[in-house]
Amino acid sequence: MIILAATPIGNLGDASRRLVELLESASVVAAEDTRMTQRLLAGLGVANRPRLIALHDHNERQKSAELVELAREDDLVVLTDAGMPTVSDPGYALVQTAAAAGVLVTVVPGPSAVLTALAVSGLPTDRFTFEGFVARKPGDRRRALAALAAEPRTMVFFEAPTRVAQTLADMATAFGDDRRAVVARELTKLHEEVARGTLAELVTWAGGGVRGELVIVVAGSARTETPIEDAVGQVLALVSAGGRLKDAAAEVAAATGRSSRELYQAALAARS
Repeated sequence: MIILAATPIGNLGDASRRLVELLESASVVAAEDTRMTQRLLAGLGVANRPRLIALHDHNERQKSAELVELAREDDLVVLTDAGMPTVSDPGYALVQTAAAAGVLVTVVPGPSAVLTALAVSGLPTDRFTFEGFVARKPGDRRRALAALAAEPRTMVFFEAPTRVAQTLADMATAFGDDRRAVVARELTKLHEEVARGTLAELVTWAGGGVRGELVIVVAGSARTETPIEDAVGQVLALVSAGGRLKDAAAEVAAATGRSSRELYQAALAARS
């Protein structure tokens, strides 16, 4: 079988007894970074030295079939550098291949940067969405954030320290300067920090430079969705004033939280 095993996101003391016992008996480990896994084994006092196979973003698609066949005969432990495999880390393609091949997959649960940041944020936790890493290219990032402007659930993002200031600025543009947010830095580590405030305040906070592993948690939109009939009426009013239908639908969508495609199609139907 394949065993997805969560590893500490910072503090080695968070390793479960079950994880340690698993590593003490494992014969084969697929690891995101074999050097990090060797340090983990040493840090946890595990004397066992299993066979280590590199499994990372650049080779997962090619290695998955081979590893699934290996898992038919022996238990295969899957580790990433920190946290749960498959969550913004290698493992998804492997699990997908295993499921299709009828090979059993199980989990040894443990630390999660997503849930840890959400819990400590002080923002609503009853409903949330995990958005992973923000797009690196500025245009792609701005478009992705604009599409989330009306999202009512708390949003959790990963980001690199070198890009966090610009990402927070783009979030302020997309969501509004006064949207509440939290940046959780170095969670469970010695220099753990949780910065809370509006997006405008956090842009200032990040301006001097930020280091370490980061999770950004942003409050969902409090904006209520405008009824479709009212929104279409606004689109048609803009078109009557000389605007292009596509531009009018996009403008009203941004203001009302409705889909621009939905408004475009509804306005076309209303005009026919």
